[in-house]
Amino acid sequence: MSDRPHPILVGVAALVYLFLMVPLVIVVGAALSDTTYLTFPPKGLSLRWFENIFEISAFRRTIVTSLQIAFLGTLIALLIGIPAAYALNRFRVELPNWLGTLFVLPILVPEIVFGFALLKSLTAGAGVPIFAALLIGHTLLVLPYVVRVISASLASFDFSIEEAAISLGSAPVKTFFTIVLPNVRAGVIAAFILAFITSLNDVSVSLFLTGPGISTLPIQILAHVEQFFDPTVASVSVLLMFLTVAVMAVVERTLGLTFLAK
Repeated sequence: MSDRPHPILVGVAALVYLFLMVPLVIVVGAALSDTTYLTFPPKGLSLRWFENIFEISAFRRTIVTSLQIAFLGTLIALLIGIPAAYALNRFRVELPNWLGTLFVLPILVPEIVFGFALLKSLTAGAGVPIFAALLIGHTLLVLPYVVRVISASLASFDFSIEEAAISLGSAPVKTFFTIVLPNVRAGVIAAFILAFITSLNDVSVSLFLTGPGISTLPIQILAHVEQFFDPTVASVSVLLMFLTVAVMAVVERTLGLTFLAK
C-alpha cells in the first residue's frame, strides 16, 4: 500500500492554504505600497506607511490602550478561570451540571448583543468609567476560553496525586501550586495566548464600550477607514499579524510548541 497522499487531497490542501494565505499577501503588499491609496499589487515599495502609524497620535494611544486591556483582561481572566476550571474538574460530582455552562455564556451570546448589554449595564447604567468598562468587558469575553482550555488540561490530570500529597502532610494551597499547577502549565500558557490575541483583536465588544479619549486599536482602524483610504490601515494590520507571530515565537523559544502539545 502506497503512503503517497491522493492527488485530490493534495489539491484540496493547496486550495485551503491559498485561501488562508492570499489575503495576508494582499495586506502585506498594500502596506508596502508607495501610493497614497490602497492598491494591489503595489506599484512601488515603501515603508512610509509604517512610519505614518507612529506619527498619528491616535494610533500610538490606542496601541498602548489595547495592549493594556489585553494584558490586564487576560491576567484577571486567568486569576478567575484557573480556580474555576480546577473546581469544575476536581469537584465535578458535587457541583451542579449547569455551573460549567455559566462560563461559556459569553461565547453562546452574539458579541454584538453581549457588547450592547455591557453598554447598558456598565457604562450607561452603573456609570463605570470607559477604561474599567473595557477591562470588564474583555475579561468576560476571554474568560470562557481560559476556563475551557485549562479544563481540557485538568481533564487528564490524576487528582489522586494531589490527594496523596495532602495525606502526607502537604497543605492544600501548597499542593495546588507545587503539584497541580505545574502539571497544567501548558494549558495555562495556551489559555493566555488565546485570550490575549482574542482581546487584542476584538471589535464587537469594544465598539460599544469605547468613548471620548479612550479607544482600542481595532476601533481606531475602523475610524481611520471612514476618513482616509491610505495604506496606513494595511500597515497596522501587518503589525498586528507580526505581534501575533511574535507571541507564538516567544512561546516557541521559551517552552517549545511540542511542550504545549503535551
